[in-house]
Amino acid sequence: MSRPEPMPDAVRTDKEIALERAKAEVSDVLLNIEHALDRAKRARKNVAKDGVDSNAELALAEAAAGLERLRKRLFQDTYFAGDNLRLM
Repeated sequence: MSRPEPMPDAVRTDKEIALERAKAEVSDVLLNIEHALDRAKRARKNVAKDGVDSNAELALAEAAAGLERLRKRLFQDTYFAGDNLRLM
């Protein structure tokens, strides 16, 4: 099965290309946040299993919670904000 050819009059504007590039950058950052979040959760489980460093366990739990908040905010602000400008 071959790929459909783009319509000749379906030329993307510079703004559309820039928006696509921005979404790709955000996607890369979200992927890195996902990896960091997974790693923080695994590390917390390992530290908790050993049971000797409650400060590290609490710090890793807070780091995971912060990464989840960050991921959610970045995702929502990027893909669901529409044309609204978020000031804070």
